[in-house]
Amino acid sequence: MWPDPSQIDIIEEPWAQLEIVVPNNYFSQVVKVLQDFKIALKSTKSLTYQKSIVEAQAPLREIITGSFYDKLKSATEGYASFNFETIGFEISDLVKLDILIAGNKEDVFAKIVSRVEAYTEGRKFLEKLKDVLPPQQFTVALQAVVAGNIIARETIKALKKDVTAHLYGGDITRRKKLWEKQKRGKAELKQKGRVSIPAEVFLKILKD
Repeated sequence: MWPDPSQIDIIEEPWAQLEIVVPNNYFSQVVKVLQDFKIALKSTKSLTYQKSIVEAQAPLREIITGSFYDKLKSATEGYASFNFETIGFEISDLVKLDILIAGNKEDVFAKIVSRVEAYTEGRKFLEKLKDVLPPQQFTVALQAVVAGNIIARETIKALKKDVTAHLYGGDITRRKKLWEKQKRGKAELKQKGRVSIPAEVFLKILKD
C-alpha cells in the first residue's frame, strides 16, 4: 500500500543494469527505444563484426512493467536480446497515479510513476480508456488523480436514445415531459451508478 504523501521523507527504488545485444544495423532503433523510455545509455562495445553490446541503466520499473520488451523486439524485428541485473537503490521522486471512473477508484489501473511524468501518463491513460470503455446511460467522468488532486480529466458522453420516437407530430408538451423524465433518469443513474468494466477493456488497457 502506498503511504500518505505527508508520511514520506524519501523514496528509493531499485535500479538495473541492462545489457542489450543488437545487430549493428538496428543500433539506432535501440537507441531510440532507450530514449523513449528515458533509459540512460552508458556504453557500447563491439561483440562481433556484425553485433554490438549496448549497456544502459534504468529504474527497474521501466524494464519489468509496461512495454519495453515488446518495443525493443518490434524495433529490431526480434533480433535484439537483453538481460539485466539489479544494481542497488536510488532516490526517486515518485507518486501514485490513481484512476477514477465515475468517481470510483479503480485500483487495478493505479501505477507508480515519476512525478514529472504523472500528467503525461495520466492524460495518455485516460485518452486510451475513453476509446475502449463502452458508453453508459449517463455521462461518465474519467479522472487521473495524484495525492487527491485531479491532474487530468476526460468525459464519456451518455448514450443517446430518442424517447419521443414513437410520437408522431403534435403535442410538444408531451415531448418535453418525456425529455425531462429522461434527463432525471440519467441524473439518478449518474448519482447511483457504478460503471461495469468488461473484461476486454482490462485486456486492451493493460496490454500496452
